[in-house]
Amino acid sequence: MSRRTDSSVLPALPVIDALPALRAALSRGCAVLSSPPGSGKTTLVPLALLDEPWLAGQRIVMLEPRRVAARAAAARMASLLGETVGQTVGYQIRFERRVSAHTRIEVVTEGLLARRLHADPELPGVGLVILDEFHERSLDADLALALALDVRANLRPDLRVLVMSATLDTERVAALLGDAPVVRSAGRLFPVDVRYTPARADADHGTAVAHGVLAALRETQGDVLAFLPGAREIRAAQALLAQRVGATVGLYPLYGELGSREQDAALCPDPAGRRKVILATNIAQTSLTVEGVTTVVDGGWVRVARFDLGAGADRLDTERVSKAAADQRAGRAGRLGPGVCYRLWSREQHGMLAVHDTPEILAVDLTRFALELAAWGVRDPRALALLDPPPPASWQYATSLLRELGALDDQGRITAHGRALVRLPTAPRRAHMLLRARERGLETCAAWVAAVLDERESGDLADVVERYRRGGGEPGAQRRVTETVRQMLRLLGREPDGAADFDPADSARIVAWAYPERIARRRPGFRGAREVAYQCAEGGEARLAEDHPLATREWLAIAHWDPGPPRRIRLAAALDEAALLRDHADAIRSEDVVAWDATSEAVVAERQQRLGALVLARSPLPDAGTRSARALLDGLRALGLQALPWTEAARQWQARVLSLRAWRPQENWPDVSDTALLASMEDWLLPYLDGSTRREHLARLDVLAILDAQLDPVARRRLAQLAPTHLEVPSGARIRLHYSPPEPPVLAVKLQEMFGCAQTPTVNEGRTVVRLQLLSPAQRPVAITADLASFWAKGYAEVKKDLRGRYPKHPWPDDPLTAIATRKTKPR
Repeated sequence: MSRRTDSSVLPALPVIDALPALRAALSRGCAVLSSPPGSGKTTLVPLALLDEPWLAGQRIVMLEPRRVAARAAAARMASLLGETVGQTVGYQIRFERRVSAHTRIEVVTEGLLARRLHADPELPGVGLVILDEFHERSLDADLALALALDVRANLRPDLRVLVMSATLDTERVAALLGDAPVVRSAGRLFPVDVRYTPARADADHGTAVAHGVLAALRETQGDVLAFLPGAREIRAAQALLAQRVGATVGLYPLYGELGSREQDAALCPDPAGRRKVILATNIAQTSLTVEGVTTVVDGGWVRVARFDLGAGADRLDTERVSKAAADQRAGRAGRLGPGVCYRLWSREQHGMLAVHDTPEILAVDLTRFALELAAWGVRDPRALALLDPPPPASWQYATSLLRELGALDDQGRITAHGRALVRLPTAPRRAHMLLRARERGLETCAAWVAAVLDERESGDLADVVERYRRGGGEPGAQRRVTETVRQMLRLLGREPDGAADFDPADSARIVAWAYPERIARRRPGFRGAREVAYQCAEGGEARLAEDHPLATREWLAIAHWDPGPPRRIRLAAALDEAALLRDHADAIRSEDVVAWDATSEAVVAERQQRLGALVLARSPLPDAGTRSARALLDGLRALGLQALPWTEAARQWQARVLSLRAWRPQENWPDVSDTALLASMEDWLLPYLDGSTRREHLARLDVLAILDAQLDPVARRRLAQLAPTHLEVPSGARIRLHYSPPEPPVLAVKLQEMFGCAQTPTVNEGRTVVRLQLLSPAQRPVAITADLASFWAKGYAEVKKDLRGRYPKHPWPDDPLTAIATRKTKPR
């Protein structure tokens, strides 16, 4: 059954029933369409709206998250009209544009709308913007929606905006669209038998999915759609399956880097009528209906971009899919009839999956996003309609980098250079690189470098560029690189010339303009595990295998590295020092450096020529003055206070003061703990460091005298009175006290020297009883007491009994209180 509109014959898919409500909502402005997979929203809604009065002959621009979805949607709509693509329905993606003067529906990838708006913010001739599959929450989709709503609010109140999604928090989106109506459509999803079949823990992704596909081929009928994280795993699975099934089954890869012909082959029936296995990334998760698929094998992993703030770039992480993504993948098996989904994980693991995917605005590099907003005249992202605000740290990084590139001024406004960067469809760093190269006549080399940087290459960048220039890249990659070079050169105002000659060695100069913080110099004397280390201009370190062709080069410009620690260089080029000094002369700074060097344990005082953290040249600084002393303090903080020449007397001075601080809290005794002393070295130690520049110079310090000088004369006398260093015992000897705050001090004294003493000695004006450590004639402790009278009465008899036989030459009187104290033995 089908239904006719003014423009076409539309299949009777579930979304048809929602069209009256959708037409009514859009006649008043914006709308949100919530429609599950398989309902027909992508292909039927634009056709059904073509003849609406408010559109009045204007075009519909529909945004798709991926190139393959844009082409497939346009082809399907054109076929429903009995036309070819480029007539009523056309599309535009990177490197490909099929539209004409008669085109009324134009399907484009999400990033293209912002470029059109920058060229002409009023979007002349466009009456409706549709954002399809908005639940994927790409950064380009968030930006496109925010700009379209801003246009509607300030320039084009007649512009309609429709957000369509299979799974979405519709109420939040509706509020963002000014409380727009939410129209809901039923789906046509057949039952799917979900089977949990966990893969072996030690199996790689490609092997695990290949075994899952083999099981599906044995147990089910129809074509199989398998999900893997990326192209590498797809190739591994394809190779293993080719060995096992031979030519009896058609094996078709499907991922973003493939050309249009290969992508179309994956979506169409097998020419030989064989069963098909489509090995896909999450490119096939939404938007596309792949004819013939009744079974899904889901490996459960996805490769996503995550911003690495330390590296200043996005990295690709392989993560578990969310529950929402897993449900969408399973739904692919139920588009055409009852199906089966093999999930290569357990039910328990499924319960631990995240509910939704993380929106890109919360996870990726925002530099291009911030540049687009600045070009739009927005300095604060809160001024636009965004579902989620950007994370402050990522936003701060992005705007700071744009200022460094000269794209923003100090007030955050876009500069002429920034507007030139926006016109190039690449990241701001690479756009900056291309423009700098054009100024020096290196635009051809720069276009090749920019194109190669998009590929997952490793090694010597100059060699990689030369290989592609000679046509030696893998066919798909070679085509992408060549097309990118043509596009970049045209945008730079130069016609592509296949015979143009350039020196690939300039690759390093070009990369250094894009990533000046990754200019790196070989660290001498590094001893790693078969690696060499390079210090980078941003202060970090990156490593390279010692047998790498670049490992002997002094200077590198690093294009890509794998995050660490330690970071490992994946793609770089050797940099000529003369070119480096010439190209980055404006960034080289002369700096007087007076700092502690941990390796030599000395203060370095020199005038340095620096490029970031890299020292290009140095000369001695004749007079550093007090800066040397302060640098020595920095070294002492790193070494710890124990690096000072402490004596026992100095440590006991410290303990005595701290004891009084604990015993007499009402008095103002200073905190002289190691922690406090470290924190206040500028006050008590700095004046004594004049002329000292090395660790060994610290040995000249008299720590006791320096510390004692911190007390005024009154406090010094009070310290001697309240916490004396020695006590006179009955034998007449002066014995040293040992302080360990906040405990009472200890007096280690020979037992015979305390004869005749009935009361335990005290300090602190009698408030603190000294702990006596009574020693044998051999100076070994025989008793510890804070109550001497009790010891004489109860403990002395046992000690006397035990020791008198061993030490007969020493006195052991029956009554120690009437005996004469002595340090000597008994007279003969």
